[in-house]
Amino acid sequence: MAKSLAEWLQHLETLHPVGIDMGLERVSEVAERMGLLESPIAKRVVVVAGTNGKGSTVAMAEAVALAHGLRVGAYSSPHLLRYNERVRIAGQEIDDQPLVDGFERVEQARLQAPEVSLTYFEAGTLCALWCLAQTELDLAVLEIGLGGRLDAVNIIDADVAVVTTIAQDHASFLGTDISQIGFEKAGIFRPLKPAILGSQTLPGSVAETAIGMAAPVYRLGLAFSHSAGLAAGRPWCWHGLTAEGDTISLDALPDPGLPIDNAATALQALAMSGLVLKSSVTQNALAQVKLPGRMQWQGQWCLDVGHNPHAAAYLAHRLPAPPEGGRQWALIGMLDDKDADGVIAALAPLITDWVCVTLEGERGREASELAERIKAQGGHVYGCADSPQGGADILASQLTPQDRVLALGSFLTVAALLARPLPQAE
Repeated sequence: MAKSLAEWLQHLETLHPVGIDMGLERVSEVAERMGLLESPIAKRVVVVAGTNGKGSTVAMAEAVALAHGLRVGAYSSPHLLRYNERVRIAGQEIDDQPLVDGFERVEQARLQAPEVSLTYFEAGTLCALWCLAQTELDLAVLEIGLGGRLDAVNIIDADVAVVTTIAQDHASFLGTDISQIGFEKAGIFRPLKPAILGSQTLPGSVAETAIGMAAPVYRLGLAFSHSAGLAAGRPWCWHGLTAEGDTISLDALPDPGLPIDNAATALQALAMSGLVLKSSVTQNALAQVKLPGRMQWQGQWCLDVGHNPHAAAYLAHRLPAPPEGGRQWALIGMLDDKDADGVIAALAPLITDWVCVTLEGERGREASELAERIKAQGGHVYGCADSPQGGADILASQLTPQDRVLALGSFLTVAALLARPLPQAE
């Protein structure tokens, strides 16, 4: 009897002894058996790596390309509520049946002698690539899951490769040496193919890696730039280069509610892919782009999946102050391998009261540990709960109309909160 999508996902969790196992040998072998490497999955492929900003860069590149009439496929991870969120074709989340068909193809190839063990992410990536390859795509935009050089997505050769930002995260897998992390992220570059550097503070190893393999480098602040200042909500201008090397400018672009550095980077990546960007079409696309879990407002609540100091600093910069007399609450739940102290420090000046929640699982972290870290930095912990939902219940009886809540720290935290109506003050 054929498995449902839910049954396939449950099965994938049993395939490999560890959840994360860096390397391309196993996933490349199965991809070869599936025929995934015989021809490109789309006419043009853009791959996006980085510590923060990958998801927003993918979402904006996808939205702008769709608005220009391209048939676009996108792959990103993780998801918030439905696994189907990870694969989008022509702007729509993929249905269950193509994913089921894809997992069946992955399993058939995996079980050929000699049998190959795959992680959940590796099997999901192969399935996503197979699904994208079944459609006639003008452009595929792929998000690297972890690292770059050894990430499963990197079996695909990019026509344009992007590195957004570099910061410490996933230290147990990528280490704490920023230069080495930059080298790993830059592993997605390919000889003679454009390398887009989406931050002005990247370690030198990123450009050095690109130059070492003869990939032409396009840096934010040099080859392309934007006029956006510190104030949110204002129109901005983009200046970049076409694939032929000509200068191009787009004026009066709307604030998409996502980092402008990432928006500018997405536009440069599209220009390098050969897309002729039109001002009015780009304006409309950026005005309508949405990315769940990134400064997503639901009434008094702002939900963000940010889980490292770099992301927290961006939130601190962009988060509006609550109305006069209101408190700025924070509901925080983080995994054990994240830099909680750095996140707390970045947000501490803004937060009047903290609610800490436990996240379950092998990488979970107890609310009580977060609370101690907040208290050590002088913060006020109002309460702790054994789940994000429990934290929301604490706030249900405390919120006034002037209060605001920032919920952050993990995809798991935000996903749990999005799965239920959030309490609002009467």
